[in-house]
Amino acid sequence: MEYQISSGIVDSYFHKFKKILNVDVAIVGGGPSGLLAAYYLAKSGQNVVLFERKLAPGGGMWGGAMMFNEIVIQHEALPIIKDLGIDHKLYTDGLYVVDSLQATSALIYHASKARATLMNCISVEDVVIQDKRVGGVVINWAPVHREKLHVDPITVVSKAVLDATGHDCEVARILERKNGIKLNTPTGSVVGERSMSVYEAEKTTIENTKEIFPGLFVSGMAANGVSGSFRMGPIFGGMLLSGKKISEIILKSIHTLV
Repeated sequence: MEYQISSGIVDSYFHKFKKILNVDVAIVGGGPSGLLAAYYLAKSGQNVVLFERKLAPGGGMWGGAMMFNEIVIQHEALPIIKDLGIDHKLYTDGLYVVDSLQATSALIYHASKARATLMNCISVEDVVIQDKRVGGVVINWAPVHREKLHVDPITVVSKAVLDATGHDCEVARILERKNGIKLNTPTGSVVGERSMSVYEAEKTTIENTKEIFPGLFVSGMAANGVSGSFRMGPIFGGMLLSGKKISEIILKSIHTLV
């Protein structure tokens, strides 16, 4: 029995692992915008993999506000909440309160059920450059990355890469630092996140959701960090709308490659 249990896990995992070595879209970061992008892209028939270095995807949505496990969603994002079957309650002036644990669980569940492949405990340490375009990511086990062990990585090839790494916009920083290129940002580089301004941040999160270099796209707080806009705190409508918007942008980009 012990052998069959271990064998079943190993066989199933490596079948899944081999499937994600060549995909349509590689998403880096399992926060709300990345998970929602994975959901919509997978629903459209794309082969999608999402890499999250932590044990559980979900990003900052799990913790609500200062560990009060409630978040706020504005009415513009309500169709997404309804699509995912998340309970919500009107609080005031078009703002809805949502249980953060239910919302995060729903994002993970629906992305997975749409057949996006979610890979936790894996870090992305570099990108692949092919024909002056980002054409994949370089991955390693998260503990290897954390402990700075000298262990060579594995490459994943993709038609598009989404940087959904949140405040740090890690993939964009790697691309800029290692390749001396200009990004589609106000300065041509990663500008960095500004302090909190909820209204402005919600608006610019969606505005800054875009392709910043051929093959590399940004969403959520990574979009604001790259373009030098504000943080918004525990209101998540902009994050969800950003995830939906970037899925549509990526789909159009992929279709032009065919």
